[in-house]
Amino acid sequence: MKIKILSTSDIHGYWYPTTYNRPDDYQPLGLLKAASIIKQIRQNSEDTDLILTIENGDFIQGSPLTYYAAKVKPQAQKLYMQLTKQIGYDFGILGNHEFNYGASYLENCEKDRNYPILAANIQTDSPAVDGAYRIIEHQGLKIAVVGFTTQFVPHWEDPRHIAGWRFNSVVATAKKLIPQLQKQADIIVVAYHGGFERDLQTNEPTETLTGENEGSQLLQEVPGIDALVTGHQHRALATTVHGIPITQPGYQGRYVGEIDIEVNSQKQIINQQAQLHEVEPADLEPALQHLAAPLQQEVQTWLDQILGQVNGDMTIDNPLQARLHHHPYLEFINQVQMQATNTDIAGTALFNDNIRGFNHDVSLRNILTSYPFANTLAVEVITGAELKAALEQAASYFAFEEGQVQVAATFLKPKVQHYNYDVYSGIDYEFDLRQPVDHRVVKLQYHGHEVQPQQELEVTLNRYRAAGNGNYPMFSPEKIVREVQIDMTELISDYFRQHPVIQAMQPTNFTVKY
Repeated sequence: MKIKILSTSDIHGYWYPTTYNRPDDYQPLGLLKAASIIKQIRQNSEDTDLILTIENGDFIQGSPLTYYAAKVKPQAQKLYMQLTKQIGYDFGILGNHEFNYGASYLENCEKDRNYPILAANIQTDSPAVDGAYRIIEHQGLKIAVVGFTTQFVPHWEDPRHIAGWRFNSVVATAKKLIPQLQKQADIIVVAYHGGFERDLQTNEPTETLTGENEGSQLLQEVPGIDALVTGHQHRALATTVHGIPITQPGYQGRYVGEIDIEVNSQKQIINQQAQLHEVEPADLEPALQHLAAPLQQEVQTWLDQILGQVNGDMTIDNPLQARLHHHPYLEFINQVQMQATNTDIAGTALFNDNIRGFNHDVSLRNILTSYPFANTLAVEVITGAELKAALEQAASYFAFEEGQVQVAATFLKPKVQHYNYDVYSGIDYEFDLRQPVDHRVVKLQYHGHEVQPQQELEVTLNRYRAAGNGNYPMFSPEKIVREVQIDMTELISDYFRQHPVIQAMQPTNFTVKY
């Protein structure tokens, strides 16, 4: 018997082949292209006895389209399940970003699904979850499909959004569950919205072992898994690890993952392989386009409304230089954060290299594509020593080799993490990149005076960073003294309504020696 396991993961609301930077933007991605690939594989798999298709999480948040569905046109939420029904997913997994708009929003988006959502390591009474696993039988062969979600959700999410939800270790849960399933099923497929914390060849750690990603440990310590579908890290992976085929199909619908397993008459696996299918050459799936086209046109029109103007230059043409010398756009974001929280110190990140800042006429498209995350704000009271430690961590973003400043490898592999480098306003500070990591902050002043190690300061951060994420253990939820529970995109839009014309100013509070 031949079994094929297809998967998408981390679609993040990118249905069409665009990142919405411009009305005519075209990129080799999107759910509608992935759906065509899935359809083609099904049509061309006459020799396959069973095809299972998995939606592996982070489906309902992440693009201007999903923002529109969440904030502007709630009736559009029904399209999520209409699309997944049309594609024909057999199973779904919850991603960490499924919770960004709250549990009731998640439940509303999922309520009409015709496939189970599996979450073995989550304890909840929510109707959005249909249990830990499913066992299906085909021609006498029993296949168990188990779902897991990264246990790290509470470290990122607004506690109100996950009240009544408990997230347990994937490995600990699997150690109890998989042996039970081995007694009930012949083949065990694990779908995990999480990734790998170690190099797949050398097994050396590739990140701090926090438990966010447990894929490597899962394969090492839990026997009985026959195939592993992963996600969350946005990597393009298809290989065999410890004899187990694994996939991770990128993000934004750039790939479709495929795992093939062949079983003999004794129900033993005799052949297995993993591969990825690029969606670039595929056409948009016509039935899905018919469903989604009206909403897509609404979103494109909505995005082009002008909210304000910028005098001067707030565009970004060199992301590395913007991070190295600060930038008017980043200064503006910090100003919005400080006004919203009534502080005078704030940090923010240039989240990725596709962000281009603001044009002269600032449209909603500009705002949503420049600030792509559903972040809210938190104010923490920290010491001067903790602020310096945070700046040292930021300074580790840079590598200085042969007279050239580059991005350090740890921020590029195995996952690109530009969003974990912060630039601050409200303090005067300096890095010396000729010094070793953790000894690069050579100046730190507040209101013209040297910051003292025990001095207490109020700092505004996004909720992700305030929880200590991104290797910033000096920040933590316990240090939060107040929050603003409004998405940053709304705060930015409101700022322009209050200040229709803003002046782009190159900040001078941050300098770098190299």
